[in-house]
Amino acid sequence: MNQKILLVFILLGMTLTLNAQQINWQEMAPMPEPVSNNAVTTAMVGGVPYLFSFAGIDTSKDWFGIHNKAFRYNTATNVWDTIPALADPSGGKIAAGASTVKNKIYIIGGYHVASNYSETSSDKVHIYDPETNTYLPDGAPIPVPIDDQVQAVWRDSLIYVITGWSNTTNVANVQIYNPAENGWLTGTSVPNNTNWKVFGGSGVIIGDTIYYAGGARSTGSFSAVSFFRKGYINPEDPTNISWIGNNEPQALGYRMGASVWNAKPIWIGGSDVTYNFDGIAYNGSGGVPALERITYYDPALGSLSQVSGFTPPAMDLRGIGKLGENAFLIAGGMAESQQVTDRTILVTIGGLTPVAQLKTPENFSVYPNPASHTIRLQQEGRFVLEIIDASGRRIWRKRVEGGKDIDIKSLKVGVYTLNVYQKKVIMQVGRLVVVK
Repeated sequence: MNQKILLVFILLGMTLTLNAQQINWQEMAPMPEPVSNNAVTTAMVGGVPYLFSFAGIDTSKDWFGIHNKAFRYNTATNVWDTIPALADPSGGKIAAGASTVKNKIYIIGGYHVASNYSETSSDKVHIYDPETNTYLPDGAPIPVPIDDQVQAVWRDSLIYVITGWSNTTNVANVQIYNPAENGWLTGTSVPNNTNWKVFGGSGVIIGDTIYYAGGARSTGSFSAVSFFRKGYINPEDPTNISWIGNNEPQALGYRMGASVWNAKPIWIGGSDVTYNFDGIAYNGSGGVPALERITYYDPALGSLSQVSGFTPPAMDLRGIGKLGENAFLIAGGMAESQQVTDRTILVTIGGLTPVAQLKTPENFSVYPNPASHTIRLQQEGRFVLEIIDASGRRIWRKRVEGGKDIDIKSLKVGVYTLNVYQKKVIMQVGRLVVVK
């Protein structure tokens, strides 16, 4: 029996009032060597903001390339130098988190990989003093060893270590480190299900609210989770957290860099496909693509939004540096084709405007409708088309010419999002409904 694909394109009449001048990026001095899955944070040295990188994996992308090297970047002089390595008797590690509290840096957790590829989560808390360029004695061990955790700072006083992987599975624990007392508190756990318990998620704390997105389940092929979570911290008892969350396709992402822009949480880069430390997908599909995407949440609107094409592809990030309200630094990570890089990327965000209702441009349409195997853009010009599946995973991204056939035969039955870009500005958001 012949099969026919029916395509319905529903224009939503939306666009982003955003132009290419509002997000800019430039390459700064390269790191001393390529490194990925490194814990990154910023701190002050002599009144100058510095970016710090601890541990990670080198270009081998193998167990023997995992190390404890550390580097720092002077933002005033645009110079990197090497600092003393983490002193961990178990050797090199990846997937740690680094947080700055009262200008001391706390490098927490991570995991070690043995020559037989067995993995061991770390319970270490390394403490580094950026002013003296020395390590202080280690902090109290983490009660539940952890790696690939969500890690964020509350009121420059407490470090929240939220969910993550512990040796054999994801955990629901919220572990709170108090640097002033060198002790651990137990926070309200996240709900005990795979939408909440993830590894490779990331987030921030703004005011008294925790925001975290993405991550991977601990079941099956460790699929990515499209779920957005918020935790409300009781300032009278910061161990008391009220959790809420919802399915949100735009929350999908793995090892994204999280930060804060204009009191809004943002996530830069990452991947929509989960992978091992070598950049190869857990699901067996091969190398994973890095994203050139910024995701952000507007608390006033209660919605997530995304823009693509304004930053270079970057994934395998365990933190990004914040230099000011509008300036962010990516150090290392993986670029295109899972290449471990030494790049230092300065991203400057002048404006991120939520999706606004605007009139659909004249002449803009997708036809025929319904369609069997191909579609066309009626408007002349060059465009970029993105197809996003129902889980939020980008199926493909292609450059197309208006008026020429676009092959859709490979699409399976389902509902897709179609994004249409021109000169990096998103012009249309629509839905593709594909049926037999």
